[in-house]
Amino acid sequence: MNNEPLRLRAVKRFKDLDSDIAVDLNDIVGLAAQICGTPVALVTLLDTDMQWFKAATGINISCTPRDLSFCNHTIIQKQVLVVPDLLNDKRFNTNPLVIEDPQARFYAGAPLITKDGHALGSLCVIDFKPHELNQQQIKSLKTLARQVVNLMELNSSLRSLEQQHQQSQSQKASISESEMKLKAIFDSSKDTHILVGRNLEVMAFNKSASVFIKSLYNKKLANGDNIISYTEPSLVNSFSKYFAVALTGRSIKREWELLAGTPNACWKETSFIPVKNNSSEVIGIAINSTDITTRKRHEEQINIQKEALNRIAIIQSHELRRPVASLLGILDLMRMENIDFGYFNIIEHTVNELDEKIRGIVKDSEDTIQGGHLAIVA
Repeated sequence: MNNEPLRLRAVKRFKDLDSDIAVDLNDIVGLAAQICGTPVALVTLLDTDMQWFKAATGINISCTPRDLSFCNHTIIQKQVLVVPDLLNDKRFNTNPLVIEDPQARFYAGAPLITKDGHALGSLCVIDFKPHELNQQQIKSLKTLARQVVNLMELNSSLRSLEQQHQQSQSQKASISESEMKLKAIFDSSKDTHILVGRNLEVMAFNKSASVFIKSLYNKKLANGDNIISYTEPSLVNSFSKYFAVALTGRSIKREWELLAGTPNACWKETSFIPVKNNSSEVIGIAINSTDITTRKRHEEQINIQKEALNRIAIIQSHELRRPVASLLGILDLMRMENIDFGYFNIIEHTVNELDEKIRGIVKDSEDTIQGGHLAIVA
């Protein structure tokens, strides 16, 4: 009760009351005036500089400076403050509200104390002549003060709940919008994405995954299904092994052929990526697959070309050079036996040139094979 900054913070919570609560508070001050037999009754809140009247009967002003407030003395105690004659009390006998208009002479105030112990102001009654309250009236004033606090705290709680509800609705709308955008991106991907729980149950999937399963296996993918039911029997063991590795927290990527030997045969590059919660626990596996059929078929074509080129290189190296080597041998024998005729040099030059050309072709073929530039040969 002696912590002024915290008290002011509490007052701020209750300064703006809903109209329904204000009506109830006015009913209470009317009842307080009736019980205590006074012309004036007020519900006051004291902030830094002002005393605000949140409900009133008998006066038509909304506030006074705090330094003139009688309630300044009420909020520093827990009991009802009763001053039978303000002129005879040195705390108030020089107050302008006493010695000038409206010339108040009697004051009784019950502090408005919140559940966490902060005095907000008071429920008070005022008279313009000396007055006394009996114990029943004092008790009633204190009881009514508790009801004032209850009403104000109820109003604050309802307002807080309404704000929380609005924030919750706003967050839901924001989350819904984000989910919609994410789903649009998710479904626009040509790759297949399936989120699978630890027990192999399908938790989420994108449109491409649904279309792929339907087109290849004529099955409808659905949440809660066991992913193994969409896995080829020949691949189940491999799939289970990769899934188990991912459950340990390690990502793994593999390539495999589906429906091999059928018109629907295709190749997939599949990643098994662990999905973790805020506690870093693996709660599922994201299975993402990219179609690599075109690439694999291109690689297959390249391998075929490479094998063909190897065969060509062998033919060039052995089959074509063999008769050339024989001709060169015959020419050497003729030279050793001094056999000469008019076209000997021309024939020798032509055979050597042919041998050089074949050697060049063989070297180009070998370079092409080693460098992988098969398109040049093709």
